[in-house]
Amino acid sequence: MSKIERALISVTDKSGIVEFAKELHLLGVELISTGGTAKTLREGGLPVIDISELTGFPEILGGRVKTLHPLVHGGILFKREDAQHVETIKRMNIRPIDMVVVNLYAFDKVVAQRGDLESAIENIDIGGPTLLRASAKNFKYVTVIVDPQDYWRVLEEVKTYGNTTLKTRFELAKKVFNITSKYDEMIYNYLSTFEL
Repeated sequence: MSKIERALISVTDKSGIVEFAKELHLLGVELISTGGTAKTLREGGLPVIDISELTGFPEILGGRVKTLHPLVHGGILFKREDAQHVETIKRMNIRPIDMVVVNLYAFDKVVAQRGDLESAIENIDIGGPTLLRASAKNFKYVTVIVDPQDYWRVLEEVKTYGNTTLKTRFELAKKVFNITSKYDEMIYNYLSTFEL
C-alpha cells in the first residue's frame, strides 16, 4: 500500500478542516485547495497549492469551473496498477491525488433562506459531486472524505499505515454515493416545485 502524498481539499463545512490538514501536513502530505478553503488553510498557517496553480488555468465563470480539469481528474481516476494508465499520466505530467476531502454547497440552506430559483441554481454544486464520485469510483487507490466526522478515523489509519485500509476506503466510497444521491434527489424535489 503506497503512502498518501497529495490531498485535494475543498469544503463548504470548514469545521475541523484546519486541524485535520495540519496533521496531514505533519505527515508530509502536500495540500491542494480551492478558493475559500485555501484561504482558511493559509490563515491556519498551512502551505497550500491553489487548484489554478496545479492546472495552470484560472477559476472561471464566477467559480463555476475550478476543478473540472484532466490534471485533477486524471490524478484521481488513474488505476495505479494499470501500465497503460501509468504511462499516460507520466507522459501527460499528471501527478497522483491520493485523498479528496470535499463536502457540498449547502443547497438546502440557500433554498430555506432565499427560496428563489436563481439562487438555488447557483448553489447546485457541480465540481464537488464530480470530485467525490471520481474518488469514490477509484476507492481502490483513493481515500475520499465527504463527512468531517471521518477525519480522525482516517487520520489514525494514515498515521499507522501511511494510508487508509481498503475496507475503510470502500466504506467511505459508499458514503459518498449515498450522500450524492440524496443531494441530487433534494435538487430534483426542489426544482419539481416550479413550472416554467
